[in-house]
Amino acid sequence: MKTLQVKVKPNARTSSFEPQPDGTWLAQLKSPPVDGKANEELIALVARHFGCRKAQVTLKSGASGRLKLLQVTED
Repeated sequence: MKTLQVKVKPNARTSSFEPQPDGTWLAQLKSPPVDGKANEELIALVARHFGCRKAQVTLKSGASGRLKLLQVTED
């Protein structure tokens, strides 16, 4: 099980997910932060990056903020 601290930048031109030197992750998302669309895209992006299902990625905290805590479980 991995716990990731992610800084989110919505409304970006392209979607990307990359590690930062301080141990956090930066997620740039195309989706706007409206009706949970950015959170859905973030979960899909993290699942694709780690090669797991979306159901294995859980948003633990920060649902309405730019700093989020995600948990990735592995089978």
